[in-house]
Amino acid sequence: MKLNELSPAPGARKARKRLGRGVGAGTGKTAGRGTKGQNSRSGGGARPGYEGGQMPIHRRLPKRGFANIFKKEFAVVNIRDLDRFEDGSIVDEAAFIQAGLVKGRRDGIKLLANGSIDRPITVKVNRISKAAKEKIESAGGTVEVL
Repeated sequence: MKLNELSPAPGARKARKRLGRGVGAGTGKTAGRGTKGQNSRSGGGARPGYEGGQMPIHRRLPKRGFANIFKKEFAVVNIRDLDRFEDGSIVDEAAFIQAGLVKGRRDGIKLLANGSIDRPITVKVNRISKAAKEKIESAGGTVEVL
């Protein structure tokens, strides 16, 4: 089987309805829109969420909570993820991105203590948990908080 021989199953594709192509076509003249009114005209129809003048649901429902616009969002990395780095290597933001552990722009990287480490490495992160720091230092590594 080749790509140019592929075709959809019989009956899987349906021809689109051709509107406004004469009275004999069945959908001529008003093209299935009926006569007059908002929805019969081009560009007509109410905007999304409009409920005919009734108070819309997004205004009827109570608003709750608080969104802090100054909140910092950290990319989380666990100690078990550091296994891919060699002995004595310096692991910083660039190394995390290169290894595919951190994606996208965040406010920094936080290292958590999930997992174990058995080799000495130097870690440069913005935040680190106390347990993670102890694990790295007990393995002979160093931690630098930026």
